[in-house]
Amino acid sequence: MAKELPNRSDVRKEDTWAIEDMYGSLEAWEADIQRALDLAEQAKSKEHSMTDCAKELYEVLELYQECQKLLYLAANYANRAADVDTRNMENQANQQRVTGTLVDVASSLAFLEPKILEIPEETLDGWMEEEPGLLEYRIWFQELRRRKEHTLSPQLEGLLASAGEIQQTPGKIFSMFQNADVEFPEITDETGEQVRITSGRYISMQCSGDRRVRKESFQKLYHTYQQFENTLAAAYSGQVKQLIFEARARKYESTLEAAVDANNVSPKVYENLVKTIQENMEHMHRYTRLRKKCLGLEELHMYDVYVPIVQDVDRKISYEEAKETVLEALRPLGEGYVNLIKKGFTHRWIDVYENQGKRSGAYAAGAYGVHPFVLLNYDEKLDDMFTLAHEMGHALHFYFSNENQSFLYSQYKIFVAEVASTCNEVLLMEYLLGKTQDKKERAYLINHFLESFRTTVYRQTMFAEYEKVTNEMAEAGKSLTAEVLKQTYYDLNCKYYGPDMVSDEEIAWEWCRIPHFYYNFYVYQYATGFSAAVAIARRILKEGQPAVEDYLRFLSGGCSDSPVELLKIAGVDMSTKAPIQAALDVFGELLDEMETLVS
Repeated sequence: MAKELPNRSDVRKEDTWAIEDMYGSLEAWEADIQRALDLAEQAKSKEHSMTDCAKELYEVLELYQECQKLLYLAANYANRAADVDTRNMENQANQQRVTGTLVDVASSLAFLEPKILEIPEETLDGWMEEEPGLLEYRIWFQELRRRKEHTLSPQLEGLLASAGEIQQTPGKIFSMFQNADVEFPEITDETGEQVRITSGRYISMQCSGDRRVRKESFQKLYHTYQQFENTLAAAYSGQVKQLIFEARARKYESTLEAAVDANNVSPKVYENLVKTIQENMEHMHRYTRLRKKCLGLEELHMYDVYVPIVQDVDRKISYEEAKETVLEALRPLGEGYVNLIKKGFTHRWIDVYENQGKRSGAYAAGAYGVHPFVLLNYDEKLDDMFTLAHEMGHALHFYFSNENQSFLYSQYKIFVAEVASTCNEVLLMEYLLGKTQDKKERAYLINHFLESFRTTVYRQTMFAEYEKVTNEMAEAGKSLTAEVLKQTYYDLNCKYYGPDMVSDEEIAWEWCRIPHFYYNFYVYQYATGFSAAVAIARRILKEGQPAVEDYLRFLSGGCSDSPVELLKIAGVDMSTKAPIQAALDVFGELLDEMETLVS
């Protein structure tokens, strides 16, 4: 009998997140949705009067902001409930309902931005002096002006907004396939027990010291995806096509330009990342050679990339131990920051363990006016402790932005989303390295840090390059068939891992399992965020309180300025290649020490 995951109903309450902190009942959730719809209707009734005077404009904007705040919380509640049990049909229905409501409201209020852009700038400036409440919207107005050439007429904006739910369909198809429908085979684990492969268990299996377990789980996972390659290629092709449609409708040159411009970031930042990584590919190839040597393998295969290259040090880390270690590691960020982490641990901000139907992976979600929520699938690995630190970094970024900004400016841009999370990881690593001089343990930890560079900088840039290449293919009229996607991915894998890695044929299907390919050019920000975080963490450890104060100001900034400008507050300029190159130089230094430790 294979070891199965518990049902959601069997999970201890203490190990689940407290979504009741958002709503105590479905009736209260329903009431907020109805109130939001009423506010949207009131705002809609002012479509033709909102440009008459300052008072009318202010009133419609206040209705709009309150409507968005209510719907944001209602969607948050529905999404959190759905993610912990994707098989629960009531939760799925509630999620679909609120998603539909968001689309309907967006369509109904799509007139707002085009109508504001009709107001002459000097008139708007005068109205802000006349009606002080409008001053809160000054930055928002400036952002609208920046994107004016990509904003359509009220009628066309309404049409695009009404297509929002359709545009989410490719991602929904992938999510339901990945989290609810697909069933992977069983394998025999190291102890002789039959265990089913799941999305949550797969990486743990790839970390196994038993190469048979690694190879078998690798092959069975990807052979399962192979069976559905055409379905998944159609889903991904649909994702790219809807991005192309939106970009062309908004008069962008490419889907890439449209995606980064939404965050007020230049495509040059994306291109700088890919170019800088390509110029430093030898670091990655050198790491591959080192891994092959340390594992004592004649051939290094793709199922050998996760297993620690330092043996007999790996141990299980309980969730309780992980929490204590993370608290100690983050003390350089100050007592206030640490106390907030403690509050998250004790007040059920976190959904801890995997259960049947639970969404794979990990994430944090902000809930304005409540507190953040963190999803884990904790499995007692060193990686899981780092994931805890990572997601609590996200959580506190949400917390500080929500506490210090109005709802309008609380949601920070995706470009900076991975900075706080990765800064926590770097501080945790520095803490653990500072506690030991034991060569073997130090080598084990450095291996983990090297893996962070491999997975967060190089691998995510490989993903970013894959997105860029496949989008350009589709923009040029080429069909994104399973065969095209497989070959493109396989060739990139060979380029990034180099000649010392055997790129097994199964790795050509890895694109099938990456949820971030449905996030619209998201993944490059892991690499840029990691680079920024390395610089910020090292500054905090070197300079202390002044650096911490700058960092907390950055965390509190929300979207009150462009993300590149906000990062400058923390001492990092991402408009240049310098932070990326500096991070890669650290990778080189770690490789130097690792080679010495294992020689």
